[in-house]
Amino acid sequence: MRLRMPTAEPRETQEPLDAPNGKGGRDVGRDPFFDNAKFLLIVLVALGHSWEQIVYGTHALQSVHTLIYTFHMPAFILLCGYFSQRFTGRPDQVRRLVEGVLLPYLFFELAYSATNSAVRDEPFAFTPTEPTYLCWFLIALFLWRLSTPVWRAIRWPVPMAAALSLAAGLTTMHYDLALPRVLMFLPWFVLGLNLRPEHFALLRTRMARRCGVPALLCAGAASYLWIPAPDEHWLSMDTGYTDLDVGWPQYLAVRIGIFAVSAVLVAAFFACVPRRRTVFTALGAATMYPYLLHGLLIRAGEAAGLYPVLKDLGVLGQVLLTVGVVTAVFLLSTPPVRKVFRRVVEPRLPRSLVPTGERSP
Repeated sequence: MRLRMPTAEPRETQEPLDAPNGKGGRDVGRDPFFDNAKFLLIVLVALGHSWEQIVYGTHALQSVHTLIYTFHMPAFILLCGYFSQRFTGRPDQVRRLVEGVLLPYLFFELAYSATNSAVRDEPFAFTPTEPTYLCWFLIALFLWRLSTPVWRAIRWPVPMAAALSLAAGLTTMHYDLALPRVLMFLPWFVLGLNLRPEHFALLRTRMARRCGVPALLCAGAASYLWIPAPDEHWLSMDTGYTDLDVGWPQYLAVRIGIFAVSAVLVAAFFACVPRRRTVFTALGAATMYPYLLHGLLIRAGEAAGLYPVLKDLGVLGQVLLTVGVVTAVFLLSTPPVRKVFRRVVEPRLPRSLVPTGERSP
């Protein structure tokens, strides 16, 4: 079987969220396969968050929602690890990480805290150590990236990360710094750190695609038959076994099963990703923007009372919401939107905080 090899090695400039001050434009050195994957995953993230507003009591939509949550975050986190392979902790790398991830986290943590207070009539509280809504992923990415040298320094990093993930679920930890998710999703990041172009090449063949499509369809059918699904926290990875009201042997068995199913579906997803440039490839180079901004649109729809109306429309409402979300992700990825929000999505440290010899002209 002839393998189609990727066109480029992992690069720091082609990251899952393209957070470190990337311009989000066309780059001839970028592999369109990864930009396509990133855009499709951001669409799935936005759909998942939007469907949450109307999903309960809708059998078919709930099954699709469950299916997506089985693989979309593992796949995204795996790409985070894959494009973190060159992170060694150099001062310039850490500075880019602060600019591209930590500073946007602080700003949008404030924005979502204020939005929740306004829309849901909650007391306003800015607590950066307890991530709000989708901001958990940014603080998790910050911590995962900083831990990269650790995983490079030990033997059997993936099994070690998997053991740590399972052990985390046996503890009773608070949500400070999103630590439950940081630890429970950790194996996917470490797996990405240890993948090579040839591993993705195996998923970029016709044979892989012929297997990937049926795998996703079969998983969707199984999810449909499984509804009502068990506690959603099994897939969101934010609680331990005590909160899930199961014994530790059952917890470990289910988590291992989830790892296995997610691995198959992650592979199936990548097998279905287009390998060549598409109409949305360039948009996949600016995924930080739709990721951070789509939640604000969801909260705006909540404030407007949109979701009860869509739910009452049944299938038509589900279709309208889906089309609207996909359109919004497209628009939030475009240059005009990036130009307006660049200062908060891709901020720069003040020149006074950058060592003199490392300042850009």
